Formats: sequence, C-alpha cells, structure tokens
Amino acid sequence: MIRKGMKLYSILFGACPKCHHESMYVNKNPYALSETLKMNDVCSHCKTKYQIEPSFFYGSMYVSYAVGIAFAVAAFIISHEFIGFGLMNSFIAIVVTLIVFMPIIMRLSRNIWINLFMSYDKELAEKSK
Repeated sequence: MIRKGMKLYSILFGACPKCHHESMYVNKNPYALSETLKMNDVCSHCKTKYQIEPSFFYGSMYVSYAVGIAFAVAAFIISHEFIGFGLMNSFIAIVVTLIVFMPIIMRLSRNIWINLFMSYDKELAEKSK
C-alpha cells in the first residue's frame, strides 16, 4: 500500500516531496500538453521551493533516459513475448509506447529527480495541516 510519508507516494503522484499535501504541478493531468511541465514555485502548505537552483530539473533528463528505457523494454517484452509480434511490429510498439507515455515519463523523471534531493519531513507535514 502506497501512502503519504513514502518516497514512492511523492514519485507516483507528483506530491510535494517534503509534506505530500499538494501536487507540484499546476495541472494534475500530464496530458494537458501545454502544462505538462508547469510547476508551482513553492508548496502552499510547507513553503518548500521546488526549483532548488536555476536549471535544477535539467538533471531529470538523465533519469528520463532510464525511465524511457524501462518503458521501451516493457513494451518490447509485452509485444514480442506475450503478444507474439515480430521484431518490426515490436519496434513500432516501442515507438508508439514512448510517444503515448512521453508526458508521464517526463513527469516521473522530474518526480524521481527532486526526490533524490528532498525527503519527507513528518514534523513539517504535521505543522502545515
């Protein structure tokens, strides 16, 4: 069970890494493409600043590569091994998967990146209630 207080909660739901009370993103829907990466400047509950330094989220590109590879491998295994597609159709499945899940991959990467540098603070979360 994933619950507040776990890093996985913040990573999967895009919640503030310090208090887990609100979404870091202006729009919770990652498929609102014009707002996929628009983030609040600070958490309204605990006042945590999300952009620690200028260009902080450029580092999430490295994470994005790894997350994209994970999605591609999953698409290949599902299409080739379980469904029985040939190599060309499996390649097409990988490309389609990466295009369809691009907004989710971008957000997951940012969430993982910020959670590498910030941790849940139970006292801060309780103070901001």
